[in-house]
Amino acid sequence: MTMRILDKYIFRQFAKAFFFSSLVFLCLFVLVNMVEKLDKFIDNNLSLQQIAQYYLLSIPSIVLVTSPISALLSSILVSGKLSMSSELPAIRSAGVSMRQLLQPFLLGGVFILVVNLVNAWWIAPATFSVTRSFEQHHFSKNDSDVKENRNIHLLEPGNRIVSIGEFDPERLTLNTISIAKLSGAKIISRIDADSMRYDTRTREWIMQNVSTRLFTNEHEEFRFEPSQVIKLALSPAALKELDLQPDEMDIVRHYGYLAEKQRAGFAGLERSMVKFHNKTAMPFASLIIMLIGVPLAAKKKRGGLASEITIALFAGFLYIGLQRTVAMAGYQGALNPLLAAWLPNLLFLGIGYMIYKTSID
Repeated sequence: MTMRILDKYIFRQFAKAFFFSSLVFLCLFVLVNMVEKLDKFIDNNLSLQQIAQYYLLSIPSIVLVTSPISALLSSILVSGKLSMSSELPAIRSAGVSMRQLLQPFLLGGVFILVVNLVNAWWIAPATFSVTRSFEQHHFSKNDSDVKENRNIHLLEPGNRIVSIGEFDPERLTLNTISIAKLSGAKIISRIDADSMRYDTRTREWIMQNVSTRLFTNEHEEFRFEPSQVIKLALSPAALKELDLQPDEMDIVRHYGYLAEKQRAGFAGLERSMVKFHNKTAMPFASLIIMLIGVPLAAKKKRGGLASEITIALFAGFLYIGLQRTVAMAGYQGALNPLLAAWLPNLLFLGIGYMIYKTSID
């Protein structure tokens, strides 16, 4: 019963500190962003209601980034307060181990983890899509800011290279098509067409004004057809998502997006793959980082509250900086995407475990 009361007391203190810390960081991020975009708001004559709506929709993404810092700061403040008020020595002298002391903090961390997983997998992508559309509509100076679906090159099963001059997502048509089939480094056939449309019933592409060339030894065979049906792994859905940002896709859609692009032979998917794995890795950071905060603040230190806050902010922003740096390495293909997403968590988990072992010795 005593432990149950103690756990509830610590959990309540942690929950209050986390809510307050999250609110402070949220206001700070919004204020900094508002100062950066103030001239754009004025130039576009945006109302207070539009600005407020924009920042309300930005909250899920901001909370996802600041949660690890808020969790670390909260765990340090609560355990540090217990230590400085001599409550913690009394608790430890009553036979409460560091492992038992961590339980209410980890319970709070698990709750934050679940909320952040739901946020990262579904809520943040949905709100990011709306805020991105808002920025494109109000902040883009001209239509050239929007990327066009032109000059697309991709690999198809069967050693085929497909080149697309232009894609019309509304009509599901492609213009200026070239499909080259290779045998090693040698082209054995090439199909050129003025246009190609997708038949949703048969799930096949229908090419118009088709010129086919077959290359055998030193001879070339030419054939022209008004239309020709061809089956490709490529689908209109994959082409429509060419300009779709990974941050706009929920976890299910993101997985399907990557699977389809890989089947269609798209290259340069490292950035999207890192972001996909990061949607799971980032929520775990709030739980992992508390293994550093609680044992670190369990001992009295000089400097009091100021030193606790300094340690929390340094470790929190160190994690964010490390996460961004490692992610960049993953974007460029220098690191495996899965490792690039989880490496900061693994490093901080190792550091936290060493601090925890030191605190129980």
